[in-house]
This record gives sequence, structure tokens and C-alpha cells, in this order.
Amino acid sequence: MSLDSLRNEVATTAPDPAPNRRRFLAYFSSIGLSSTLLPGVLWAKLQGHPTQLVTASVLRDALTVAGLEFTDQEEQEILQGVNQNLSRYQALRTIPIDPTLAPPLYFNPIVPGTRVERQRKPFRTSQLSSLHRPTNLEDAAFWPTLHLGYLIKTRQVKSLELTEMYLGRLKRYNPKLNCVVTLTEDLAIRQARRADREIAAGSYRGPLHGIPWGCKDIISVPGYPTTWGSDAFRNQILDTEATVPRLLRKSGAVLIAKLSTGELAGGDQWFGGRTNNPWDPMEGSSGSSAGPACATAAGLVAFAIGTDTGGSILCPSSICGTTGLRPTFGRVSRYGVMTRSWTQDRIGPLCRTAEDCALVLRAITRPDELDLSVIDLPFNWDADIEIQNLRVGYPESAFDENGRSEDWKQNDQAVLNELRSLGIKLEPFEMPKFLVDVLTLVGTVELGASFDEFLRTDQETNLTNKNRAKSFRESRVIPAVEYIQAQRARAAMMRRFAEIVSRFDVVVAPFVNMRATGVAFWDGFVGTPIYDHFRVSCDCGYPAVSVPNGFTFDGKPTSIMFVGGLYREAQMLALAKAYQERAGWYQKHPVL
Repeated sequence: MSLDSLRNEVATTAPDPAPNRRRFLAYFSSIGLSSTLLPGVLWAKLQGHPTQLVTASVLRDALTVAGLEFTDQEEQEILQGVNQNLSRYQALRTIPIDPTLAPPLYFNPIVPGTRVERQRKPFRTSQLSSLHRPTNLEDAAFWPTLHLGYLIKTRQVKSLELTEMYLGRLKRYNPKLNCVVTLTEDLAIRQARRADREIAAGSYRGPLHGIPWGCKDIISVPGYPTTWGSDAFRNQILDTEATVPRLLRKSGAVLIAKLSTGELAGGDQWFGGRTNNPWDPMEGSSGSSAGPACATAAGLVAFAIGTDTGGSILCPSSICGTTGLRPTFGRVSRYGVMTRSWTQDRIGPLCRTAEDCALVLRAITRPDELDLSVIDLPFNWDADIEIQNLRVGYPESAFDENGRSEDWKQNDQAVLNELRSLGIKLEPFEMPKFLVDVLTLVGTVELGASFDEFLRTDQETNLTNKNRAKSFRESRVIPAVEYIQAQRARAAMMRRFAEIVSRFDVVVAPFVNMRATGVAFWDGFVGTPIYDHFRVSCDCGYPAVSVPNGFTFDGKPTSIMFVGGLYREAQMLALAKAYQERAGWYQKHPVL
């Protein structure tokens, strides 16, 4: 094939550039020229040819996709620039970009008038006494991390014993639950033995020293696969040690497993199948931190680390009956973690109790100069805070929403009653309508950018679920202007939301019943008061914690959500702790 015939073929097959680019690569390879010259030089020269890849009719179709209409003259005026941009796109794609590199535009949830706490105060946990090692150590599998730490600190239990107990449970119950991707047994044994030596020598690092934990398998740990839940990456081993595992290692915690994630951090389906709910293995574990939620709820780890973009910590926590914390955006470094959205992704713990979440958050909230969205602000946990002094609000219409199942409504109302019995004065408020669904554009574009090269090099054919590439393709036809406009709409929403909730220290709100929609996921809730409150607090970067608040009529966990002020997780967790200790639901666990 000659260059002229190839050029003519392209002119007749436009506007799809991907097959054309592959034809060019094959042609220049066949005549002995380096294909790396193509995008930067040869393709650009071809664009200078009188034959335009983008014709007026093609441009008109593209404008229709963008929801725009120009006059014939206006179309002709921009046509040359559109074709020139094709050369710029190709030149841009010759630049190697580290997949972990974030754009130099860092999202910040703080709006004018936001007050943040900058003074560091002593970290005060609950004081424990008269806790004794059970005769059968496995009886402690569901104990809070704080209690397990007390057993280790008082040398009633060695880290190695605890580690071997949890490893045994992982091996025994994983065939039923499907929550483990990789056991890090050799690493766990080394870390546990080191913890025991240090503690015996009087070098105690804190309440996580010697505690076994598991991390979601989009978080990089050197020497072990980081599969992102996908056949396309199931053999991927990264040299990077993500910041959160590094900080937990320094706190003395013991990593025993890489836990399942929905493929590319979406849902509960991964290349190994579905992660199941320990309360009902016939049901999935919901959002993409399915493995961490399942393993924690089943007593297979003391705590776990998950990630949350649009509910992937809170949703599986609700389904599995764990306490899941989504911290403030910018609280925890995401370095070494697969990116879904640079301006939405967060990392947080899934634990037995709110105080356990506080212990873990304290260990992982450190700036690292690698994730530049992280702000160095103190996390001042005080287990003895006077919760009666907290200003607590609740969105009244969300609690009264029609169409909700009666068991969820009863459990939610019981939470309000319990809080009032604790001396909390609850103030009702109404949430205005926000067009939160338009912000889906943000996540779609950023996910597409993160996996751009993956798509352009046809690697999507290796995905476990081929349909996951659909959003990558959709991202290519979202105009850049609309992405920026969506972010500006987000900024306006952040300011309005701050005006509403700034008068409260904590907001308590119903959680979305994920079981009600099945595979439709959020579709059945868009535009409802519950959905709006959940999504707005998420998109605005606010912290939230999902707390078990009872069971459905058929014996499955339900949950309530506490939302805190920006970088004020301590007050939110303190109220959640007080509720948990009054209600006692965290002491219930599935029978496996």
C-alpha cells in the first residue's frame, strides 16, 4: 500500500481515528520506519494535506454530540483548527505519562468561610480495664481493634498468635465468601514476629502494633500482585509501596491479605467471581470495597482499608454491617492507589467500631509530598468528648420519605430516639434540590483520562467484564468545556451545601438501601432526599461514617450515616461511638 492510497483510505473512513492510526503504524513498520515517529511527525504532516480527516458533516455530527449548533460559516471557520488539533492529540500521545501522575489541578473541599482546626491536641482513646484473653483465641475474632490492641499491649496475646488465628479464618471461610485475592502470609508472619520482638523489648508503637489487617487490591504492596480486580491486571506486580500500607507498617500493623475489589474499583464482581455478604452468601457485598467490608464483617481481619469514589466504602459497609469511614477529601494520601477520579477518590478504614476507625485514621493521616491534595491538619480524637455540646442536625424529609421499606424506616427512627436519649438536641433541616447527577461527568472524564492509553492500545479486550470499557469510550465524547463547567457547578454546590450544614457539627442521615435497586444500583434513588444528601456530601468532599443500626425483617444489616464537618472527623466519630455503645449493634456478627 502506498502512502497516497493509505491517505485516501483514511479520507473515506474518517472519523474513527483509532483504526486509521493502527493502519499507519502497520504501514510505516512495513517499510522499515520507526512507528514512534508517526504521531509526532508523519501524522502531523499528513494533517497538512488538503484532504481533511474531519469534514463539515463530521464536525456537524460532533457538535450534535456536544449539544451545540453553529452556522455553516462558523463551522467552516473552526474546521481547520479542529483538524490541526488531531495532530496535537497525536503528539500529546507520544509523551510518556506515569499512570500515577495526577494533573497539577488539585481539588480542595474548603470554601470561603470554612473553619478548620489547626491546633494539635493529645490523642485520647477509651480507657480499658479487666479485659482478659478468651480461652479460645478465636472468640476474639470479632473484638474491636482497640480491645485486641489492649491484649497485645498487656502481653496477654502475641501478634503471631493473633495473625495465625486470622490467617486460619481467611483460609477456612474464603471459599464461601470469595473476598481474598492474595494471602500475604509470609510477610504477615515476618511482621508479626517483629512486632512481638519489639513489644517484648519495651518498644510499643501504639494501638495498631501487631494488629492483622487487610487492604483492597487496588492498593500497591511491593512483591505481591495488585490486580485491580481485573483479568487485564491479574499478573501486575508494582514496585511501589503505597503510602497507607507504609504508614500502617510504621505503626506496627501486620498485613495479612490483599482483599477483593470489584473490577477497576467498581461493584463487587472481579476476575475471581463475586464477593459475597457474610450475612447472606447468596447476596453480593455491594460497592468496590467489597472484600474489605466482607472480611471485616466476617471476622477474618481486625480491620481493613478500602477506597471510596462515590460510595465504595459506605455502601459495602452498609450491606455487610461494618463501620466504614470515608474521610474528608485531602485527609489521606492516595499515592500508590489505582485512580478512578483525582478529584473524588478517597481512602479510609472499615472496622468494627467508630473508635477503631479513629485509631486507624490517626495512623494514616499524614502528608507525604506525593499526593499534593493532602492538607496537613490535625486529627484530634478524644473519646471522652462531651457529645451533648455537639450541634446535630438531620434532614427531616429524608427520614419521612415515602416508598422506603418499613424496616429501614423503623431502624432510622430508632437512631433519632437513641440520640435524644443521650441528651442530644436534634435540629431538623431541609436539603435543597441539587442537580447532583450532572457531576457524573466529572468521574467519567477522569476515569477515561486515567485509562486513556489502556483504551487506545486495545487492552480493554483483556477486561473480565468487557462492558467496563464503555465509560472509557463515553469519556472521549464529553467536551472539555462541559467537564470544566461541571466542576464549576460542583464549586457552587459546595458553597451552598456549606451554608446549610456549617451550623452543625454533625448531621445524621438515612442511608440508601442498596438492596432495593438490585443491579440498577443508584438509578432507583436519583432525585430522592436520601440520595441527594449522600451524593452531595460525597461530591463536596465531606467525611461520613456508615454505622450498623439494626436488621431488616429477613435478618440483613441496615445502617445510618453520620456526616461531619470538613476535617472534623473527630466530632462525627464521637457521636457515632456514643450511639454504637448505646445501641450495641456492632456486637452482632454473622454465624459462618
